[in-house]
Amino acid sequence: MTDFTAIKSQTNATYDRVATEWDEARNKDLHERPWIDRLLTGLPNPARVLDLGCGSARPIGQYIASLGHDLTGVDASPAMVALARNHVPAACFHEMDLTALDLTGAFDAILSWDGTFHLTVKEQRAILPNLATLTAKGGTLMLTVGHSEGEVTGTVAGETVYHASLKPEEYIQTLTQLGFETVTYTADDPTTHGHHILLATNKITT
Repeated sequence: MTDFTAIKSQTNATYDRVATEWDEARNKDLHERPWIDRLLTGLPNPARVLDLGCGSARPIGQYIASLGHDLTGVDASPAMVALARNHVPAACFHEMDLTALDLTGAFDAILSWDGTFHLTVKEQRAILPNLATLTAKGGTLMLTVGHSEGEVTGTVAGETVYHASLKPEEYIQTLTQLGFETVTYTADDPTTHGHHILLATNKITT
């Protein structure tokens, strides 16, 4: 049987250990761009943007910063944060576990592309209200998630890492209750190599 607890406990350390290799191999064709543009549509310019699980900040962080937005990145890996600071020196990056966010103010847009899906089901249920609180009125939130509730494993630089997800319906119901006007789920998006994307727009309550 797969020991998900053990794999989860080592996932952050795995990313830290392979950070340079991951950064060099990471697809940088910015296939995520249409979704990032949707996330930012209609927001102030510059917008205050929070990238959770930002990794080395390329290409997504670089793209957001290139548009003139005020980018804050969070990652649990010191090595990833060091790379991000080098790649986007104008942005602000924090070494911080996603389960223990300590940030001030509200953000016009929050995204986590292949970030929050390294949290357990319980941790994801706990973080959603925190993300809603950190989202400014009128703001947006975007996460990549799974297609059903449960735990699976993936690989990064040939090493095993942990993934989990809630049911898409639970994400939609929870974020709607937390004050987002519209919440959509797009499964197996072909333009992003099959990502499942959750987009919550227009936070209508504070």
